[in-house]
Amino acid sequence: MEKLAIAGGRPVTESKPAPWPVIGDSEKENLLQVLESGKWWYGEKVRRFESEYASFQNAKYGVSCMNGSMALEMGLLACGISEGDEVIIPPYTFLATATAVIRVNAVPVFADISLSTCNLDPADVERKITPRTRAIMPVHFAGLPADMDALKAVAAKHSLAIIEDACHSWGSQWKGKGTGAIGDCGVFSFQMSKNITAGEGGILLTDNEEIAEIARSYSNCGRLPNRHNYQHFLPGGNMRMTEMQAAMHICNEACWIPQTALLGDSKDMQDIADAVEKVWEQRDALAAMGE
Repeated sequence: MEKLAIAGGRPVTESKPAPWPVIGDSEKENLLQVLESGKWWYGEKVRRFESEYASFQNAKYGVSCMNGSMALEMGLLACGISEGDEVIIPPYTFLATATAVIRVNAVPVFADISLSTCNLDPADVERKITPRTRAIMPVHFAGLPADMDALKAVAAKHSLAIIEDACHSWGSQWKGKGTGAIGDCGVFSFQMSKNITAGEGGILLTDNEEIAEIARSYSNCGRLPNRHNYQHFLPGGNMRMTEMQAAMHICNEACWIPQTALLGDSKDMQDIADAVEKVWEQRDALAAMGE
């Protein structure tokens, strides 16, 4: 492509976007099965989805919730982030990355992004660390994993938690490890525009059993396993995913692996970085034309 369509070049496609979401017989059957069972609340479908999605992303534990924004809050709370703590985030992201930090009474601090990846620049992250910094929240923007080796090195050096905002990156991997459980924990969104959706939904993934248990408690009114249902040990809320949402997500499972396989070489970070670099070059050329 010599020129972007906006500058008079030929569009990549003339066709209209495909309708979304895609609805088939499996969605109807799964929803009807839940409806007729009378078991609509936090049961078998939710447990199955949590287990299977965690496995898909190479994580040990999955804790579902209402949406990705709530999942970010769960992750922050489960990692001990609280009043006055600073969390380093990128400025190039959806607002929930910042508002989740604010909602747990912490302070979002912006570090710059790398223009070649649109993800957090680890060098600038380290420059933004202060005595109040407690965590780094990288965003795997548009499915491209951030440089997790460099960010983990910075986090280890300064004893910081890493909470991955993986809401764009279902199926993405960093050196063979699925996003979401590379740091201390990570979260995904299943909002209407996402590749996996039931209208809304979210999940936290982690390899840390303690973080999973605390996140579960925060999402389930402060309850703990094997305790009475009316014993509450943390100031948690009701963030639970419904059986109907989980039933829809399970229907999407048949697409997870085939769709990820279609990415092919595009999963390679350098290939994507090179493509992004070309976009920036074209943007600069367009800016020069307008001067």
